[in-house]
Amino acid sequence: MSESFDAVIRNGTVVDGSGSEAYTADIAISGGVIHSIGKVEGTGRTEVDATGKIVTPGFIDVHTHYDGHVTWGDTLRPSTHHGVTTVVIGNCGLGFAPCKPSQRDMLVTLMEGIEDIPRDVMTAGLPWKWETFPEFMDFLSSRSFDADVAVLVPHAAIRVYVMGERATSDGIATPEDLEQMTALVAEAVRAGAIGVATSRHYLDCGSDGKQAPHVKANREELLALARGLKLANGGIFQVIPRMVDFLAQEEIGKLGQEQFVKEELDLFREISEVSGRPLTYSLMDSSWVPGLYAHALRETQRVNDEHGTRIKPQVFPRPIGMLIGLDLSVHPFKFHPSYMQIKDLPLAERVAIMRDPEFRKKLLSEEPDNEVAGPLGMVHVHLSQQGFQLGNPPRYTLEPERSMRFEAERRGVSNFEVALDWLLEMDGRNLYAAPGGNVGSPTLDDCGVMLKDPNAIVGLGDGGAHSGFVSDASFPTTLLGYWARDRKGEGKISLPLAVNLLSYRNAEAFGMADRGLLAPGMRADLNIIDFARLDTCLPETIWDLPANERRVTQHAQGYVATMLRGEFTSLSDQSTGATPGGLVRYKNAA
Repeated sequence: MSESFDAVIRNGTVVDGSGSEAYTADIAISGGVIHSIGKVEGTGRTEVDATGKIVTPGFIDVHTHYDGHVTWGDTLRPSTHHGVTTVVIGNCGLGFAPCKPSQRDMLVTLMEGIEDIPRDVMTAGLPWKWETFPEFMDFLSSRSFDADVAVLVPHAAIRVYVMGERATSDGIATPEDLEQMTALVAEAVRAGAIGVATSRHYLDCGSDGKQAPHVKANREELLALARGLKLANGGIFQVIPRMVDFLAQEEIGKLGQEQFVKEELDLFREISEVSGRPLTYSLMDSSWVPGLYAHALRETQRVNDEHGTRIKPQVFPRPIGMLIGLDLSVHPFKFHPSYMQIKDLPLAERVAIMRDPEFRKKLLSEEPDNEVAGPLGMVHVHLSQQGFQLGNPPRYTLEPERSMRFEAERRGVSNFEVALDWLLEMDGRNLYAAPGGNVGSPTLDDCGVMLKDPNAIVGLGDGGAHSGFVSDASFPTTLLGYWARDRKGEGKISLPLAVNLLSYRNAEAFGMADRGLLAPGMRADLNIIDFARLDTCLPETIWDLPANERRVTQHAQGYVATMLRGEFTSLSDQSTGATPGGLVRYKNAA
């Protein structure tokens, strides 16, 4: 009698996540795990013909900010539009636990200022049914999602929980404070936290304009967090480093890139040695310090080789920056006096007014109101004047002829005039990109160098954050479509490596031993992909957050199916509505 299975995927091209070459096989699934791979003689209650399609593990996005979404909703989009079956939240030291009732507004202010999640959304959406981190984990364990969720315990929440108002004032943690922070990290990991997260990025400020409390942390405080991982014997240390900070350029100029990077990596080495755990830090080719990433890659390799540490730069496969649009948080006319008079009108009415020749002339003659914009607003205005047309479907390379500057010079007009024309296309729904990182090469060669580094993992999609001007959670589709399929020449990345970067490499780094690989006994989290048809769709604005607030989302085409825990969550690029996902608790802690 032939064996029966929950599902059998037939004749797919298996790219198993290990980095090994693809092969053709059937995959049998039972009880939410992979039963066997090869020639499956039995039958499945569901049979899927994957002939001509690639079958991959579900993708693991280790850098998201769905910290609020997991408390009020069950869909983690747009990440799950792009083959993601596991997300990690709590990144950059931001989150909502632990938190005393009197401190809730402090954490909301930080998330609003740093991650562009409107206060109204959090006020309406967060249920606050927890105080301690274990209570937060217990709350999440009662919920279900269309992806699994792992949680980093956020440094900002720990600091505020321990120090209260002192966390944002004097900035110095006492020995007693440090002892409590160590205990809280250990408690969190023992409750299932995947690690601890912090940031050294000086531009991280709350919506009140004050620098984020965890950015003030000194070496002793960071080592106190590391000791918490050591006590619990588990987790990873995630950090946003100074080397991606715009405000660090003066310091880098004084020290030189090589010495600056060495000092940063020395700190990371010490953290990793004290914790005995892996450490991951974000890395990009910064436009304000070009080439620094190459020093970081070399120094990371040296430190790992000489000290046995597991330090992993977290890199990104395309430019990092903002989307610019009339319905988004950022565009170059946002703080022009004429525009501010019409900013609250419906989009169609604004577009009609902005197309009027007299209004257009007046708008283009004005300067932004610096006082209203504030320092960060003026940075955004500046960046929004240096854009690239995305196109539809979007393309993330940076050929000069697609730039605002090129178009302005070709037409003999200002960048502002080009920006206005771009914004009014598609009845005001057009978007363009204003990248600030990974912009060193029109064909993204620097990204390719980072992706191919043996220590690198892929992250920084920021799903759930910057809801008014970022849609980078679509990066898995870019990594596969551009780098593994469309890219030509030496810079091309093999399909097995691309899938490895999206799955097993991240699972291994974050201690998720049950996923990221297509093999018997592993979780039945997988994608069936029409590789030839795979592409991103143009980002769009939707209004589905609590308090009827806006966010940017982005669909994809070519995902024939996505399966989570043996259940299909997506078919033919459309959600099935299934939510078999839940909380992932770290399992190797003492």
